[in-house]
Amino acid sequence: MSTAEKLLERMRNNPRDWRIEQLKTIARANQIEWRQQGTSHVVFVRRDGQTLPIPANRPIKPVYIKKFVEFVTG
Repeated sequence: MSTAEKLLERMRNNPRDWRIEQLKTIARANQIEWRQQGTSHVVFVRRDGQTLPIPANRPIKPVYIKKFVEFVTG
């Protein structure tokens, strides 16, 4: 099990206290790109064109982590 897979599983079990760098690690491992062009949000972009904006401020609220897990696995 890779680091990204372990992080994703931990996020699924506990959606609190995550940083944007950890989300980027999971995205990179799943071929999901992201962009942040001078804004307060990081926008993750899947190959099928679906996007998910997440506020980059710490801490990231659990609702965004749940959406991110669904976004990566779905």
